This record gives sequence, structure tokens and C-alpha cells, in this order.
Amino acid sequence: MTPTATKSLALEIRKDFPILDQEVYGKPLVYLDNAATSQKPIAVIKALQDYYEQDNSNVHRGAHALSARATEAYEGARDKLAVFINARSRDEIVYTRNASEAINLVAYAWGMNTLQPGDEIILTVMEHHSNLVPWQLVAQRTGAVLKHVQLTPEQTFDFDHYRSLLSPKTKLVSVVHVSNTLGCINPVKAIASEAHAIGAKVLIDGCQSAPHMKIDVQDLDCDWFVASGHKMCAPTGIGFLYGKLDLLREMPPFMGGGEMIQDVYLDHSTYADLPHKFEAGTPAIAEAIAIGAAVDYLMAIGIDRIHDYEQELIKYLFEQLATIPNLTIYGPMPNPDGSGRGALAAFTVEGLHANDLSTLMDQAGVAVRSGNHCTQPLHTILKVTATARASVYFYNTREEIDIFISALKETIAFFADLM
Repeated sequence: MTPTATKSLALEIRKDFPILDQEVYGKPLVYLDNAATSQKPIAVIKALQDYYEQDNSNVHRGAHALSARATEAYEGARDKLAVFINARSRDEIVYTRNASEAINLVAYAWGMNTLQPGDEIILTVMEHHSNLVPWQLVAQRTGAVLKHVQLTPEQTFDFDHYRSLLSPKTKLVSVVHVSNTLGCINPVKAIASEAHAIGAKVLIDGCQSAPHMKIDVQDLDCDWFVASGHKMCAPTGIGFLYGKLDLLREMPPFMGGGEMIQDVYLDHSTYADLPHKFEAGTPAIAEAIAIGAAVDYLMAIGIDRIHDYEQELIKYLFEQLATIPNLTIYGPMPNPDGSGRGALAAFTVEGLHANDLSTLMDQAGVAVRSGNHCTQPLHTILKVTATARASVYFYNTREEIDIFISALKETIAFFADLM
């Protein structure tokens, strides 16, 4: 996609995000913290408002008109998510609060009931804490063993090391699709193929991929796929778990309560069919309806168009970052056309702390992330305590990247004058 096409897309959709039209400390807001959370278009905000103004009612349980309308919208959003990731069945989509809960659901409903002492779980050193801590808890309680795929010299997934870790003892491979720090796109289809060849299951953390690229869970052949709505233009408090139908049927409920039951007796219960078996209690109804609105919005633009758009921005971002001396970017470099990595750049500047950088840049109206991005073990391996991270989405522009680069240079110069 040419810069002209990129600019036309930005101009086309910016009006849909009113939050971006504001000043921070007297400067126009430049929001480059999209890997942490995305902004919400008017269509999603309106979906929330319409539910509470017109249809507010519990789902599934009422015979009246409000409940029927709420249920239709709530379950309709599940259909949209199934299409969005090309699931075979709507029953393979389970609503969760976020991707963390989705991973924990698998950890407790499958891991705690399946894994035995000596069984092996393969993770990577680049995982988000949400794909490390649940499996640490599972390993502690079941006697399973954790193994971690290391990085290549280019700071990508080391496939040769991965192959060396696979064994008849491997029962699960749980891996991030796109690293939220390194930006590398992991070869999850090949990872799944190798794991399935020895009978292991595969979970993919799609938080940084689902908002940015086309996902086809049937083609990937993963057993589970998780994502958080708030990173893909939906509200906080809603995410989803995809699981293969037969596998979900075998898994016991994660939590007990209303909605997930069929019949309840004083001493035992029977459970509802999928996917409701895993959705105990009154759900996040408005948020689920709104994630459906977010999917509608993204698909109306076109995921391929969004992906091409972001590649152009990443190409330009890396070209501009390359003009700054003593700056280190982590993860692989993009291809000449901007492809080959996620829509983010985590970096450090020699002699400066990432928190100081981001704090001063905030004064210029530029919002970037700093810290370990919930990848503390990875930062230990990288031998840095924190990185700054600029992450783009389809509503960002080349002009905003220019403002970011200018603010970054001014920030570096400010600290240099103090030394």
C-alpha cells in the first residue's frame, strides 16, 4: 500500500474515534499505546449505550421483549466472533473477561485435570505473564514440568530449539502469536503441526494478532486461541476463548453457578451444552454486544486493509527510529515493505530510563508505554529493566509518527543537557 493510500484510510476513519480529537498538556494527543489497549469507535460506544438505553435485561432467562432482544444481540456477537476467526461452530466461542481468564480457563479446566507428574509444558521466554503464571500454578499442583523456547540471535522464536524440546512427554505447547515486546510473528501453524505430530495440544495467545491480521483457527489448527476485546476496539471486560468442539466437550466447567447448568439437585448438577458450560453467572452482556459491534467495524474496513495499512506505518516508523543515535530496538527488523513483524517497536536509548522517556514525552502529548510490558523474564534475558514501546493501529498517521520522533529527539536532547 502506498503512503497516499495509507493517508486516505487514516482520514477516512479518524472521525470515528472522538477520543483522539483532544489536547494533552496543550498539545494534540498522539496515542501510540495501542498494544496495551485500543481506542473505541463511535459504533462500539453506541452499542453500549443502545443496550443500556433500550434493551437492558438479563439474557437467556426472560420471556419478555427486552430479554429476547438482549439475548439475540449477545448471541449474535458470538456468531460474529466465530466468523471473524473462522471457527467451525459458534459453540467453539466462549466469552471470558479477557485473554488472561481464557488462558486460566484452559489451565484449570484442562491442565489441572489432565496433566500428570513428569508431563511437559512448552512455553517461550517471550510470553506475557498471563501465559506464564497460570502454567506455573498448574505445574506446581500437578507435578508437570515447564520448558521454555529460547530466542535466536535475531530475537525471534528459535524453531530448532523448540524441536529439541519436543518429546513424548510434551502435552501442551502454549505460545504467543505476536510478541508484545519483540514484535516478532511466531510461526504458530508450524509450531502446532510439530506439536500435534507427537500428540500435544496447542494454545495460541492472539492478543497482538487478532486486532491486526486475518486469523483462521482452522488453518492454524490450534486447539485453543485466546484474545482480549479491548485490544481490538471493544470495551474492557470482554474477551474470548476458541476451543475445538470435541476438546471443549471433554473439559469440565471452570466455574459453577447460574447459566452453566442444566439441572441442579442438592448433591449434584448436570451442565449446559457448549458454550454456556463455561459461562457461569450473569455475563458482561453489554460488553459482549459491543465486541460484536467492534468485529462489524473491523470487518467493514477489512482486516487485510488494516494489516497493509499498518505495515506502511511500521516501515515509516522504523525508518525514522533509525535516524536516532544510541537507540536500540528489540526484536527483528521489518522487511523492506514493513511486513514481517507486529505493529510495535520496543526500544531503549543509551543512558536513559524508559520511564523518564515516556514521562517527558507525555508532556508533549505523545502517549507511549514504558516498563517490562508484562514480560519481565524476557527483559531479564535482554538485560534491560524496562523498554519504551510505541505501538500503532489503523487510526494512526505518518504525521503522528513525525510528532513522536520529534518529541523523542527533544526528550533525548533535554536529558543530554542535564548530563
